Amino acid sequence: MKTPIVLAASAATFLLGLSFPASSDENKAADTKATVKEDAKAVGHTVASDARAVATTVAKDSKAVGHAVASKSRQAGAAVARDSKAAGHAIAEDSRKAGAAVAHGAKVVGTTVKEDAKKVKTAVTHKTDDPKPKD
Repeated sequence: MKTPIVLAASAATFLLGLSFPASSDENKAADTKATVKEDAKAVGHTVASDARAVATTVAKDSKAVGHAVASKSRQAGAAVARDSKAAGHAIAEDSRKAGAAVAHGAKVVGTTVKEDAKKVKTAVTHKTDDPKPKD
């Protein structure tokens, strides 16, 4: 990407080296000055044009990479969501089963306690063989 810029800079340096006058003639100096100025301007335009081309290429490539990353991220997010949903359903089912088992155990304990309480009450209650008095 930097090759066109380097070539333009080296061409400008070469042209500047050739443009120095061998004699001190003022006409040649003015012409040389104008030539150097035009050459420098042309080199500057070339460098700017190449820089814009490189920047455009980099922008296009970056955009393509960004879209590829976004696509992969969406796919990964969908996979995580799918796996999380399945795990959540499994946990919910296991929790439901555990809750049902706890409820059943509590019911069994409650029934056993109730039956044992009746037995104790029956054993402790005093029964008389005498008939109840009539008032």
